[in-house]
Amino acid sequence: MSKPKIKTLGELKASGYESRSIKDEIRENLIKKIKAKENTFAGILGYEDSVIPDTERALLSRHNILFLGLRGQAKTRMARQMTELLDDYIPVVAGSEINDDPLQPISRYALDLIEAEGDETPIAWLHKSQRYGEKLATPDVSVADLIGDIDPIKAANLKLSFADERVLHYGIIPRSNRCIFVINELPDLQARIQVSLFNILEEGDLQIRGFKLRLPLDVMFVFTANPEDYTNRGSIVTPLKDRIESQILTHYPKSIETSLAITEQEANIYEEQSERVKVSDLIKRLIEQVAFEARGSELVDKKSGVSARLTIAAYENAVSAAERRAIINDEKETQVWVSDMVGIIPSITGKIELVYEGEQEGPYQVAFNLLEKAIRTQFSQYFPNPDTLKKKRGKEAGAEDNPYKAITRWFDAGNSLNIFFETKDQDKIQLLYKVDGLHALVKKHYKTANESENALLMEFVLHGLAAYSLISKKVLDGKIEFKDLMGSMLNMGLQSFTDEDFNESDFN
Repeated sequence: MSKPKIKTLGELKASGYESRSIKDEIRENLIKKIKAKENTFAGILGYEDSVIPDTERALLSRHNILFLGLRGQAKTRMARQMTELLDDYIPVVAGSEINDDPLQPISRYALDLIEAEGDETPIAWLHKSQRYGEKLATPDVSVADLIGDIDPIKAANLKLSFADERVLHYGIIPRSNRCIFVINELPDLQARIQVSLFNILEEGDLQIRGFKLRLPLDVMFVFTANPEDYTNRGSIVTPLKDRIESQILTHYPKSIETSLAITEQEANIYEEQSERVKVSDLIKRLIEQVAFEARGSELVDKKSGVSARLTIAAYENAVSAAERRAIINDEKETQVWVSDMVGIIPSITGKIELVYEGEQEGPYQVAFNLLEKAIRTQFSQYFPNPDTLKKKRGKEAGAEDNPYKAITRWFDAGNSLNIFFETKDQDKIQLLYKVDGLHALVKKHYKTANESENALLMEFVLHGLAAYSLISKKVLDGKIEFKDLMGSMLNMGLQSFTDEDFNESDFN
């Protein structure tokens, strides 16, 4: 819709324009979208049956909203997308600091201008993209920032006394009149500042210093916060929370498929990277599994949460790791190998908060362990679970029942495999074919896989067997070394083991 050509108050009255509050405006536009079967919050995935219906009900009820959830759960994004429910343009009194409605002016400036100009009062048009205000709650935010204060410089320039309403400098909330206003991380706002919002939310009053003024502001408030019990930074004062009509709980993706779609949508991959580096579904699932493992880990602080930004950054790093290797080797095309996943460790270490035990182990080791657990979890989705095979030991199972027997025997014979991070693709494939039984195992389960898919799955088998403690894996400078498990255990000076490693009774 193009900007209306109406320029004066008289023309606006003649057009039949009717004023309505922002909450009524959002409600009516939402009803139209629901009737038209349109997606209210495009690009918000995983909330279709939970958060989005709750939000729509709150908006239909004309409620102010509090999104309560851990970091990286699209709380602010939900708020920003509400601008799509606004009219394309609304009229305002030209020059008004608080977006005065020409038919229902509230500021002294607008009232005086309309009284002086009448129907010739100039009108401006405000686009919906300009009707969004946002403030991150920090300890240094003051009442003057949010509500306003007396401006002595304005008083001096205009030669007015401090008793004149025109000396007021409006804060960000009055300037967001007829707009959506968001306060992020509400518990971080000092309690005395939260108290200043009471009247605005309930009665619509605006109190600045000692002025007797009533500005019935028309604001749609959206607040975001982490659950109160999960943070020591502060809390939402009870009377304020009581005045926020709808509290909506957000959550992380409940399935790998949803998480995959979010990462695919949000990852910032250049076209030249996409052309040069192919990313298999296996690698994508491994990356997503890391986040799921972190959210369930006893070493990671669950109160802090594990943001969806972890998998997005990890995906970008995985692609860049493969791209860097291809550039070094002057390869026009490559794929992300499992060994490239070491490159996502920096994406994990900065995005997880560790509990005391995790701090003792160290962020790098925790990140590496999460990656190993992700490999272990996903391995059983692609190949027979080694743990299930172990349970058959001592019953009717023979060597032919263990599909990994040929591979582990090759390592038991004293063979080892060193995969350098910067190895060319063809050289890596030749290395993998040296391991007895590796190619046969993959072909048995994936008959239609092409050469690159075969090679990736072959490498994945080695990482999976290491994750299940059937062979040994060590990440050294510049390479990953696969060896037999018993030989590695005997060489205690080169490798430390977890209790889980020592509890394994079946090394076949």
